[in-house]
Amino acid sequence: MLAAQRRAGIVSLLESAGGVSVSELAARFEVSDMTIRRDLENLAEAGLIAKVHGGAVAPAADAAAVARRTEEPGFEAKSAQMLPEKQAIAAAAAELLAPGMSVGLSAGTTTWTLAHHLLTVPELTVVTNSPRIAAIFHRAADAHSDAHAAGQSAGQTRDAADPRVILTGGVRTPSDALVGPIANQALRSLHLDLVFLGTHGFSSAAGFTTPNLEEAETNRTLLQSGARAVVLADHTKWGATALGTFARLAQIDTLISDTGLPDPAAAELREQLTLTLAETTETRRS
Repeated sequence: MLAAQRRAGIVSLLESAGGVSVSELAARFEVSDMTIRRDLENLAEAGLIAKVHGGAVAPAADAAAVARRTEEPGFEAKSAQMLPEKQAIAAAAAELLAPGMSVGLSAGTTTWTLAHHLLTVPELTVVTNSPRIAAIFHRAADAHSDAHAAGQSAGQTRDAADPRVILTGGVRTPSDALVGPIANQALRSLHLDLVFLGTHGFSSAAGFTTPNLEEAETNRTLLQSGARAVVLADHTKWGATALGTFARLAQIDTLISDTGLPDPAAAELREQLTLTLAETTETRRS
């Protein structure tokens, strides 16, 4: 394929998909990442595409709309949002766990909340691309060891299960996810019972999305490694669309959201997947 044909193909793909990563383009056109990066430079200079970290998007007349799709808030900014909903969603997700399971947790504040519920589930193996999630288990294990060193039983400090934790390598994103070829290669060799994924937004048209194209690719790889997939997302993420789709609605077995999700949205989602709506403490009290 000539360079001009390949570049025309890239423009056509972006017109339909909206955004795509360098690695996806390299695989699609069977060329190196460096060749694709040169193509993107050429197309961006011609004004036919807009380059973003890890890939490219179709040019948009509304710059603010592009910013909303590509902006990636940091972990601290997201962790302070919708706390009661995240706690309720995490508690509902924990009910899917059983002793001895192997589970995957994508990076995110709701999956981070779920991780605290995993501390007491016996004989778990936990795979994650989130250093913050891994730190939860490592701190708990250190506390358990300190208790024994002091001559105390584990039951005097907490009900410790000490899951085995596997942290993928990779390049860290602003949201503290490890992504890229190293993370993807680690995940491709695994076979997990259940994977839990967070999302920036979800909709009927776009599916489940994230602002970072490399994170979208790593999420897709994690999704493929699991026998069952569960997305955790509070109701405010319905209708929000970020740059990269990592799963269509029908590719997910279960979505756990909260009772703030509008009824029409719930009805639409139930046509594609199993939907669980968790009640917050405030909702139960009212």
